[in-house]
Amino acid sequence: MLLLTILFLFLIDDLAISVEGYKTSAVLTQLDEHFKTLTPAQRKEQVSKVKGVFQFDVKNEAGKVQTWTLDLKNGEGSIQTGTISGKKPDITIEIADQTFVDLAEGKANGQKLFMSGKIKAKGAVMLATKLDAVLKSTQTKAKL
Repeated sequence: MLLLTILFLFLIDDLAISVEGYKTSAVLTQLDEHFKTLTPAQRKEQVSKVKGVFQFDVKNEAGKVQTWTLDLKNGEGSIQTGTISGKKPDITIEIADQTFVDLAEGKANGQKLFMSGKIKAKGAVMLATKLDAVLKSTQTKAKL
């Protein structure tokens, strides 16, 4: 019974990140799963390296915008849909769904996307360089 409860909570947690109609959901779910494989100390180390709250406003092909928040500033870090109540993001990134996926998969360069206007960022723009390292660490683990 305990095993079923844990499995149910794990599935609900993943569903909370996943939003139908967005390819970004799969990327962020993979990132969340990667974080879950880390020890609490490793997660805290990741937070201490990044020290930022990222808000992603992702526009899908239908023109709808979905927000996700990646908190790598507090506690052991977290990913969730929507905004974090009472916390202002350090950086807000507006990006198209496929562009986010291409960036996460290493098929696109964040600086070039920013310079061409395909990524719009508000706030502490330099934090975006740390995000690249976070996404790459997930790719490395996935390839092993």
